[in-house]
Amino acid sequence: MKKLEITDGIHMLTMNVEDILFEGMWDIANGVTLNSYIVQGEKIAIIDGVIGWDGIPETLYKNLEEIGVEPQNIDYLIVNHMEPDHSGWISNFRKIKDDFTIICTDKAAKMVASFYGEDKIRIVKEGDTLDLGKGKVLSFHPVPNVHWPDTMYTYERDTKTLFSCDMFGTFGRMGDHYFDDELTPEEIDFFESEGIRYYSNIMATFTGNLRKAIEKAKALEVNIIAPGHGPVYRKNPQKIIDDYSRYSLYAEGVGKNEITILWGSMYGMTAKAVDFVEGILQREGIKYNKLEMPLESESEMVAAVFRSAGVIIAAPTYEYKLFPPVAAALNELGRKRIIGKLAFRFGSYGWSGGAERELNEIVERNRMNWDFLESVEFEGAPKEEDLKKVEARVLELIQKMKEKVVE
Repeated sequence: MKKLEITDGIHMLTMNVEDILFEGMWDIANGVTLNSYIVQGEKIAIIDGVIGWDGIPETLYKNLEEIGVEPQNIDYLIVNHMEPDHSGWISNFRKIKDDFTIICTDKAAKMVASFYGEDKIRIVKEGDTLDLGKGKVLSFHPVPNVHWPDTMYTYERDTKTLFSCDMFGTFGRMGDHYFDDELTPEEIDFFESEGIRYYSNIMATFTGNLRKAIEKAKALEVNIIAPGHGPVYRKNPQKIIDDYSRYSLYAEGVGKNEITILWGSMYGMTAKAVDFVEGILQREGIKYNKLEMPLESESEMVAAVFRSAGVIIAAPTYEYKLFPPVAAALNELGRKRIIGKLAFRFGSYGWSGGAERELNEIVERNRMNWDFLESVEFEGAPKEEDLKKVEARVLELIQKMKEKVVE
């Protein structure tokens, strides 16, 4: 666990966590940070307090003492969000101190009680404040469904620091650099990629609510953004606000100037056409992601489709329906409400078709509103005339996706 001073009277405790499935399902190959914040006035508050992922509270308490904070002197636990990566040390803390108050929204209060059996809770609503003394005044601003209904911002007025919880966060472990003005160009690119993965995996379903949260952040005078995961933005907090605004557009059809090929093949017939398409994209100088399902992780699949301006679905008919791993991927994209993508599908069939029908059912059921070019289906291996049709559609996709590109 690393200890850093954010600004006068505010510290961050941060640790990298690896080799886990985030929320029990999302593969995070590059890890994630867990950030806690301590605000010191005459009284002391800890925001989004977590213990070590190994469950050992002594790690946290030792670090608190090293920045001059006795755990017994902490007066308030501010729970911006109830997931255990933001609230996981409440029960352990209660064992060493009994007279602290948990501060949270009304929706979080119900979960604090059910998760941890706590009843010493102060419920706050929009604009409520907590004066810690020595000029440190916290205000509270609910941002429901970012990405749970209980979430809120905490804002420190003196230093104009926004503790944004999951909002403005990112996957990815941090090395020696923890602030935006310290990041190398390579680290900036890394956190851009991991931020897109984080948003698409965790936040995309609630894009409408995130837009409201973005506007709420803009309404505050913010000098520092301190999220629950990822770097702290102290030089240019507007950058991460702008990034999140762009990510919200990716959820509704626009994307980077790249194509994701989402594909699967039983016996190599559809794969022949995938190889052909790769050659076209290479010839045309188009960046692409080639994701074979079910071999690719769901986390990367969602992120790649999310950030791409164009999508190619290559999948055969299987038992009168769409190849199941690709169908499952599309259903997940629908559940994440990734809508409005420009797409083209091709695939082989044997004794009968049926993939196209299920594709349409998935798109309609999830109200994805994807803009599909006319599909190409072929019996068995693709013939020359089939490949010509595929090429024509791919070139059409490349041309049309120019209208969808937002970098």
